[in-house]
Amino acid sequence: MGSDPQYAKWPMLPLGQHVFNLTNPYAARPAQQAAAKSLQDAINEHKMAPLYKYLAHPVEGILNTIGEGTSSAPGKSVSRKPSTVGMLASKSSTSSANLPWDEDLYNKLQAENVQELEAFQKEEDEAVENAGDTEVIAARGKRAELFARIGDKDKAIAAYEDVFEKTGILGTKIDLVLAIIRMGLFYGDKALVKKHVTRAKALVESGGDWDRRNRLKAYEGLHLLTVRSYNLAAPLLLDSLSTFTSYELCTYSNLVVYSVLAGSVSLKRVDFKSKVVDAPEIKAILGADGDDKLLALTGAISAGPGAEDAEMADVKDTSTPSAPTKGTTVVNLTTLGTGTDQPESEMAVDFSSLAQLVNSLYNGNYKSFFQALALVEEQFLTQDRYLHEHRGWFIREMRLRAYQQLLQSYRVVGLESMANDFGVTVDFLDHDLAKFIAGGRIPCTIDRVTGKGVIETNRPDDKNKQYQDVVKQGDQLITKLQKYGQAVRLRGSERA
Repeated sequence: MGSDPQYAKWPMLPLGQHVFNLTNPYAARPAQQAAAKSLQDAINEHKMAPLYKYLAHPVEGILNTIGEGTSSAPGKSVSRKPSTVGMLASKSSTSSANLPWDEDLYNKLQAENVQELEAFQKEEDEAVENAGDTEVIAARGKRAELFARIGDKDKAIAAYEDVFEKTGILGTKIDLVLAIIRMGLFYGDKALVKKHVTRAKALVESGGDWDRRNRLKAYEGLHLLTVRSYNLAAPLLLDSLSTFTSYELCTYSNLVVYSVLAGSVSLKRVDFKSKVVDAPEIKAILGADGDDKLLALTGAISAGPGAEDAEMADVKDTSTPSAPTKGTTVVNLTTLGTGTDQPESEMAVDFSSLAQLVNSLYNGNYKSFFQALALVEEQFLTQDRYLHEHRGWFIREMRLRAYQQLLQSYRVVGLESMANDFGVTVDFLDHDLAKFIAGGRIPCTIDRVTGKGVIETNRPDDKNKQYQDVVKQGDQLITKLQKYGQAVRLRGSERA
């Protein structure tokens, strides 16, 4: 079948973002109204009766407020399915727009779904009688895609599995598993996604082609973001930047955001410099000269595994770097890539706050960094369904990273001086550092008894730690040998 992906159109993952927007208290009213309209239009156009019922039904719909009911069952509590945790931003909808329930529309869509299923069943029956296995598999594949299109999760997965069992082509098998992964991502079913990512990796390792191997990197990286494994997601997402073709999964703009955020919070400083700060693909989006931008967008330069690492030195720069101009950071990425599944249009995204976050963290401009971190939370973390759940953890870890970066360069730092560097009050910094110190995340102590307060770092003694580790491991080895010796003696006495 070559490298052409199959079963890549459904489900439409942008609809999952629209569902999220309807229950997101941080979403603007125009965004919620646009999300409701887009959902209603898609339901009507693609005849999504099961998805319509799953979302908007007056009793069973997940978009209903808990405790809402119909006139025949007022106040009936509606239990939430586990997968709704990944679909909804909050348990109760605070949206100014909603998805109204229309019983006549639902019955009409359901009848059209039945007609399509009957047509596919007839096509399959004819293929069984008059054609070969290829035509039968094709007919079953159409039925699976119908279930995926209309939003019937369980039937779609069962139909994909049926096609998987019948086909012998490895590329098609991988495409079917990727389709199941997208069903899990759409409904926020992390357990399902994890299971089938492992399955897809096994298939790819058994002989998958280059294109599917690269597409799987983006799938796995996005899944790892949703389970807060940013350290594992970062290398996969960053590697996907130069070979991205999975437009059915997310837009290139989103991939840039995910890659930069995952790399910023998890990579060591040397890797952060080479793979994020100086990465041509990222510089082209976050702000670069015209020549660099053109080369990166055309793939002529790349920050691959062989990218040269620059000299890394901790720099504390008190000057505020000039923020990237909006003209270079509001980017429309419509023309990227040549895949047939690429969306026809992609909204321009303002990456200026993201660029400020990366540059200020690396250059040690911490006041600008804290300002950028607040903007990134407002513009990206609270607005994206994959980032929203762990936004509090991300903000906390980024503050920790900045604190560690500054403190590792000094033996003693004045509390007031450090607070001024970060643009926060002394009390805020004192309380924030205390949490990390108590958790063993920062090896330092705060002394506020004398003067205005100082922070003294306790640099770990690596040699002493290595000695303690050797002693501990030696004790464990001796204990295991003693148990083994006792077991051998017992067996010897039994033979005697």
